[in-house]
Amino acid sequence: MAGRVEGKVAFITGAARGQGRSHALRLAEEGADIIAIDICEDIDSAHYPLSTEKDLAETARLVEGVGRRIVTRQVDVRDRSRLVSAVSDAVAELGRLDIVVANAGIAPVGLDVPPQGFLDAVSVNLVGVVNTVEAAYPYLGSEASVICIGSSAGLMVGSVDSPESGPGGAGYSHAKRAVARFVHDLALQLAPRLIRVNAVHPTNCDTDMLQSGPMYRIFRPDLDEPRREDVEESFRTTQPMPIPYVDPSDISHAVLFLASDESRYVTGLQMKVDAGAILRRSTSGAPA
Repeated sequence: MAGRVEGKVAFITGAARGQGRSHALRLAEEGADIIAIDICEDIDSAHYPLSTEKDLAETARLVEGVGRRIVTRQVDVRDRSRLVSAVSDAVAELGRLDIVVANAGIAPVGLDVPPQGFLDAVSVNLVGVVNTVEAAYPYLGSEASVICIGSSAGLMVGSVDSPESGPGGAGYSHAKRAVARFVHDLALQLAPRLIRVNAVHPTNCDTDMLQSGPMYRIFRPDLDEPRREDVEESFRTTQPMPIPYVDPSDISHAVLFLASDESRYVTGLQMKVDAGAILRRSTSGAPA
């Protein structure tokens, strides 16, 4: 069924590449106009390249290629005032706001990451989510949908916060656990206004964050410079389904469902797109 979000406007962070670009394109294919935000520069504690302005321009090209409007802005989700201003300008241009996808995230993993990595991971992956929702909230009406991208790491013990992942890995897991709780509690607060708040928790996802030197070394610490082909089997150990990772489009299908009217009475959901990863691990106490 085409047109599942026809006439709606979606605000997506981390939209320059990876999951964010996939979400933007999938929602555009189903009729939504897009507000696409990304930092488009590196963060020192994340020892892998982040997105670029060229990446964000490519997202815009793809969205326009399916006939939808898009407004792009280079903004760091940690900068609340600039985020508020960017959303205000974009809503003025596109006319409304119906869907929020708080997707931006980093994984500054590795023993070579300083304690600042913990703070950076929490600031982007948790504070950035709160800033995103707060910037969007004044424009959300009845039947709006807020979708926060968490992680299976936020719902299990002994994942990215293992000792070898360093301070940044601990910050990543801390932030994703808090995102799960934030979604649960905010859903209660916004339910009387018929605004839905849900989370999607992926397992390993085939993006630049996963396919990076720092992440490869977490999964293959026995190698000095592991390559993609060296980690495929190790990635498969994360989830009981015999796959190394999911595709960004797998997450986007879940995002589309939660953005559409098909989920009009679904709120507070912790949707796991994890190939069963959480089934084999004890939970951390985060709401499920």
